[in-house]
Amino acid sequence: MNLSDAVLIKDNHVAAVGGVAEAFAMVRRHVKDLPIEIEVDTLDQLLAAIEAGADLVLLDNFSLDNMRMAIEIGRQHERATGRPVLFEASGGLTLETACAVAQSGVQFLAVGNLTHSSPILDIGLDFSSAA
Repeated sequence: MNLSDAVLIKDNHVAAVGGVAEAFAMVRRHVKDLPIEIEVDTLDQLLAAIEAGADLVLLDNFSLDNMRMAIEIGRQHERATGRPVLFEASGGLTLETACAVAQSGVQFLAVGNLTHSSPILDIGLDFSSAA
């Protein structure tokens, strides 16, 4: 596994092109045969990602309740279409919360706390879709 095995569409990519569906379509036009994972911040974005055809959805900073709702939406989609969607939880996970998050039904956990060797100041540079 390496960085050429799949495509990850992050929130800045989504904001830069105007939405989840737009970002997915743009990538899919150029990348025909790789799995595409897309980061979402809301259940509305999740629906757009699933409808667009995402193979994997990164649930960023979702509460446990919203994570469970997202998993159920994914299961309903799979029952209706036969196409599974995998889920990764990310954002604020710690070793202490990992078990509860895993029990929500996600297939993957991104626990950045594993590699943080010293306290940091969490600064992000996010694009805004507002003009």
